[in-house]
Parts: sequence; structure tokens; C-alpha cells
Amino acid sequence: MYVHSAPRALCPHVEWAIAGVLGTRVSLDWIRQPAAPGTWRSEFSWQGQAGTASQLASALRGWQMLRFEVTSEPCPTAEGERYSCTPGLGIFHAVTGIHGDILVPEDRLRAALVRSRTEETDLESEIAKLLGKPWDDELEPFRHAGEGAPVRWLHQVV
Repeated sequence: MYVHSAPRALCPHVEWAIAGVLGTRVSLDWIRQPAAPGTWRSEFSWQGQAGTASQLASALRGWQMLRFEVTSEPCPTAEGERYSCTPGLGIFHAVTGIHGDILVPEDRLRAALVRSRTEETDLESEIAKLLGKPWDDELEPFRHAGEGAPVRWLHQVV
């Protein structure tokens, strides 16, 4: 889980919301977010049952000043998930496969095709929305933590 930016006053509320979902005390290490002066960022690794990512995203989505991402890895009983949220775009949800690829259900692809034919939009922008590109574009500057950010080493290369 990545909290990309939160006003200082909101930080304890974020911890309480996460703790409420996980059922345990949560204390995040907050560092300044250089991409949005006056805000703070944090990372948190969690473990839980399938569906916990959606509960975490739901618990956090109501705060307008918050930017965050929650991901869960696929397991034998469930696909992986990714939730991204920004104040301007709201929340984005995608199902992810074993390698982290976004899996787009065929009914969503069909609906995008229909929208591109009947509304004033093009298929490329519809597919970009299905893949979360507007959220990625907005969150990318916040993903770079800047000086003093914790480093996470990847132990498995695909």
C-alpha cells in the first residue's frame, strides 16, 4: 500500500482506517512528499485474506486530499487487484494477473468499443482508461519519493 500524499492532519486518520480494516494497530513511517509541499507519504506492507485490498481502498477513498494505491498479489483462490485513487479522478480498480498485468474483462472492452462508436471519444482513450493510464499519469510524480525514502529490494524477477 502506498499513500502518495496526505495532509499532515489526515495522517493519523489514515492509520486508524487501515487499522480498522486489518484489526491491528498500525503506525506508518511518514516522510515529506516533495511532489506536493505540505503533504506526507508512506508505504505499508500488509497481509490479509482475498478482498482486503478492496476494504482498504473503501476505507480511504472518502478523503478528497488523499492520493493512494493499494495492491494485492494473486493467490490460488483469487486474482490480484490494484486500486488507485486521486482527488481529481476518484478511484480506479483493476484485476491483475500473476505477472502484474491488468486483466480487462471482455464486457468492459465491449462497452469501451460501443462508447467509442456512439459518443465523442476514441477507442484509444477508452482503452487508456481501462488500463488506468489517467491515474498512472497523475500519480507518477508522487511515486518518486525523493531523498530519504525507504528502498524496497525486489527478490523475484519475472
